[in-house]
Amino acid sequence: MTEAERARPREESGLLHRLTARLTKSQAELDAGELQADADRLGGTPIADLVDRQTASVCGSVRSVTLRPRVNVPALVAELYDGSQRLNLVWLGRREIKGIEPGTYLTVRGRVTFQRGVPTMFNPAYDIKPTRGH
Repeated sequence: MTEAERARPREESGLLHRLTARLTKSQAELDAGELQADADRLGGTPIADLVDRQTASVCGSVRSVTLRPRVNVPALVAELYDGSQRLNLVWLGRREIKGIEPGTYLTVRGRVTFQRGVPTMFNPAYDIKPTRGH
């Protein structure tokens, strides 16, 4: 048997393995993989790799938006997900931001702090992306 003949079954089994893996993944796992690929393509830092008190640029999809009324200052909170982990975005003094709603794809920049173990950015700069990956 030649070297090429021995290598061919490995290539086919690799292709079969990738196809089988793709078919057996849940929709959530497929979506997470696509989000991670988009964030990587746009140069974002994976949320799972964020370090406390460092500035970062992160790309992801808004999962939820809530208003946390405070006694003196309202706070708009959006949960951003990039396929690796979630990041809370908090805009103090804001009740709403036009265009930021569940499903919106954002690039945000700011200093990361951990609040109860969850990475958080306060008043981040943001760009709303018309579609993922652009």
